[in-house]
Order: sequence, then C-alpha cells, then structure tokens
Amino acid sequence: MDKSRISRAALVSAVALAAAAAGSLPSVAVTPADRAVPHTAVTAYDDTYYEGAIGKTGQELKSALHGIISEQSKLSYDQVWDALKATDEDPQNSSNVILLYSGASQSKDSNGGDADDWNREHVWAKSHGDFGTSTGPGTDIHHLRPTDVTVNSTRGNKDFDNGGSPVDQAPGSLTDGDSFEPRDEDKGDVARMILYMAVRYDGDDGFADLEPNEQVDNGSAPYIGKLSVLKQWSQEDPPSDFEKNRNEVIFDQFQHNRNPFIDHPEWVESIW
Repeated sequence: MDKSRISRAALVSAVALAAAAAGSLPSVAVTPADRAVPHTAVTAYDDTYYEGAIGKTGQELKSALHGIISEQSKLSYDQVWDALKATDEDPQNSSNVILLYSGASQSKDSNGGDADDWNREHVWAKSHGDFGTSTGPGTDIHHLRPTDVTVNSTRGNKDFDNGGSPVDQAPGSLTDGDSFEPRDEDKGDVARMILYMAVRYDGDDGFADLEPNEQVDNGSAPYIGKLSVLKQWSQEDPPSDFEKNRNEVIFDQFQHNRNPFIDHPEWVESIW
C-alpha cells in the first residue's frame, strides 16, 4: 500500500463523556488535558498506515513503528525553510509562523541568522549523534521547528529537564547550565518529537542509534535526557490541534510519514 496516498481524512477520535444518571454534579474546572483527545483514541490510520503495529507493545511495537515511519521522502536542508513555513503556519495569520518555545507569531519572511530572525531548531540537538544537517535526521521536519535565533542559541544542545532561570524572549521557558525546560504549551510537543527520533533513527541507516536516557549533559553521545521527564511532559500536555495539523501537513505534503506519538500518545508508555 502507498502510505503517502492515504486520504487526509484527519484523525478520527471517539470521545465519550459520561453523564450522571441523576442528581447534580459539582462544577469542575476544565483543564487543557480535559479538552484533549483521550490517549486511548483510535485514529483513522489504524487499519492502513499503522496496521502492522496495532496490538503490539514494548520492543515489538517500537520495531514495527520503526519499519513504518522509515518509509519517507527526505528533504534537503534548504528545503526545510519552505517546509516549516507550511507546517508551522499561524492558523490565525497565514503570513506568519508560530515559534517553538515562545509561541510568538512571526513573519514567514523573517527567517535567517540575525537577532530576532527565526531559524531551524533541531529539537533533537544535531550534536547528539553527530548528524549535523545531513539529509536524514538533520533535515527531518518532524523535529525541526522555527525558533527565535536568540532562543535557539540559548537552548543550544542542552538536554531537556525541569528547572532553571527564565529564558529571554521565550516566556515560560527555563534553562540552566545543562538543561532546557520549554514552556508548558510546548512540553508535550518536545517529548513526542524526541521519541519520534528515537524510533525513526535506530542505527540501521548509517546514522547513530538515537535513544533517550535518564541523564543530562549528554554532550555528543547519541542520547538525550531525561526520559522520565519527557514521558511526564507527553502525558501532561497531550497533542494540540496545532500539533495534529502539523503531523498531517508533513504526511500529506512533505515526508509522507507520521509521528506515531501524536496519533497514539499512549504508545509512549507502551514502549518506554
């Protein structure tokens, strides 16, 4: 089956809300997690794209997903510029993109390397595996996001963990000497991008075997931490409409593969 031809019938979810049989219920504050699609949602791709993964767990699931998502079209690093203008387009302003770590909306045309421009942030830092900007992990737009140049520099190649001092130009994000904490609205996105990379790049295509671990300050080793924190972030910040749409655009228009942890967030716990 040509997975790139599957209809863009968006992700279909079954969301059931229980009602009380009688009496009145106390009012409950609705959180973003309450409004999100449950982790047990069934997607429109389970009978097609994910057919070989359904019903599996653990290493068997990881291996099945690796085989599925490794079938992709690859971009050059120059092509990433235009791709990000489509994948991260501001739904309220088609002339802008939304920047990771800050949530700011900025002109698509302000990309570059100067202060206050936006550039291409490798969420899995390219030095963690020494893949640079090579076609493959260095150009995989499932983990490349538009980010303010200064904020990108502040993040550098730090691992992800909680804590630190406020990041200039990225309200809500924190950093210290060896780690970076995104703002709450981006925590789950970051976790699912990191875990996508760990499944997609498994050491069988000439690139390093990328894996999350429980450390920070991993340096040039093909690891990023902390896994326990990333798992917590994925659970606390389920996929947003923006993140789901981004997955669809990448699948339909560019790489023709998907981030399975956006479609099935519960697979994070199934594998790790």
